[in-house]
Amino acid sequence: MDLAIIGATGSCGRQLAVQLLDERVMLPSARLQLVGHHGGLSESELWGFRADLRDAFVDDAPAIELITDPDQVDADIVVMLAGATVSTDPDETFDRAALARDNYRLFSVYAESLARRAEPSPIVIVQSNPIEVGVHAFAKHLGRHRVLGAGAWSDTLRFRGEIASELGIGRRQVHAYVLGQHGLHLVPTWSHLQVKGVDDKFVDALVERIRSERSMSDYPRELQSEMERLVEFVRKGDVKEAYTFVRSLPADLRMAVKPFFIHYTSGRTTEVATAHAVADIAAHLIKGEHRIFPAQVALEGEWLGIHGVIAAPVLLGLDGWETVHPIALAEDEEAAILDAAETVATIIEGVA
Repeated sequence: MDLAIIGATGSCGRQLAVQLLDERVMLPSARLQLVGHHGGLSESELWGFRADLRDAFVDDAPAIELITDPDQVDADIVVMLAGATVSTDPDETFDRAALARDNYRLFSVYAESLARRAEPSPIVIVQSNPIEVGVHAFAKHLGRHRVLGAGAWSDTLRFRGEIASELGIGRRQVHAYVLGQHGLHLVPTWSHLQVKGVDDKFVDALVERIRSERSMSDYPRELQSEMERLVEFVRKGDVKEAYTFVRSLPADLRMAVKPFFIHYTSGRTTEVATAHAVADIAAHLIKGEHRIFPAQVALEGEWLGIHGVIAAPVLLGLDGWETVHPIALAEDEEAAILDAAETVATIIEGVA
């Protein structure tokens, strides 16, 4: 299968290309399209990046093409990594609405171009923010089952990692999802937590210690408060103290605050983890493996009665996502997901 990376010279796009080639996800007979802007620095960087990739992976790399026109994107899987992002300056106000407006226009340009292709439409993996806005834009033109957002898988991997750290085990032993919004209204599903190789009493004790007397209805407020505290540390230049603060948070808050610590202190977004989540999903699509992933998708009432974009556990197949996989949720988790859906709908209504 051929794959295109829109925003290939951005930090996440570069990481994704390297990870795909280093892990030999794509066959040598396939094509990898690096997509950027025509003219200027973006096009210049495409040429240099392709040369660097060929030097590193010439033995078994797929053909690497440079694309600077949205109408020239031609791949079975298209990854959306382009667009404006949150400033790395902690003193700069984050305007989520402006980010949504700016990136929706970009999403629409590529969605309309891809829709003009002959059938079938490509499968699109969105990892540019706001991810739900991107999923909406592409699904509107390409069909909802051909489009999914990778933000929920990024969040899920972080959540599982933090739980594994608490228990002193490997992340692959932990099974739990993060659903809802890729933002303040994300929903860690503690009620769905399963851990291999650990006595249930230790897992139950961990959940009790972290979740006791807390409700998911309070989670967005808690997360906003802890993010503000993190920013204050960074503004003062207390990076070590900021890291210590993040490590002191409960696992379900730590997994959401840590990416902002990385963003504000490394001078760029969480490029490695962000690309890794996309590479995971792309690898399963290329191999044709059926697997359940948490992903942002456009629903039409088939899960919790939601009509709109939200992160749900979906079964991936050869042609995108097929169905929502039903899971048992705690009452406060289900309510939080419904609240997240309303928040996402409001954001989309403001730009679409």
